[in-house]
Amino acid sequence: MKKLDTFEKDILTDYEAGVLKSTSPSKTDLAKFKAAATATFIKDKRINIRLSSPDLMDIQARAMEEGIPYQTFIASVLHKFAAGRLYEKPSNLARKTTSAN
Repeated sequence: MKKLDTFEKDILTDYEAGVLKSTSPSKTDLAKFKAAATATFIKDKRINIRLSSPDLMDIQARAMEEGIPYQTFIASVLHKFAAGRLYEKPSNLARKTTSAN
């Protein structure tokens, strides 16, 4: 187990002392969250794209790092990009493609 920082230690201390209380969302909130999630992930359109073999291999490797199928990974990346929430996480794998920078 990793060493806890001060913030994490404070949370653990408060939890063990009973200061923190679990809260559950109401049935109304759960229904609202479920509807939002369903609307977000409806996949009603199909597209075809061409990728270079090395790019596809890199994408498949990244998907494997995340533990998800590569098609799901691609859809997730595109969704995050479209929503303005795409943040790059450095890969542990050596890149197979080269960029023209």
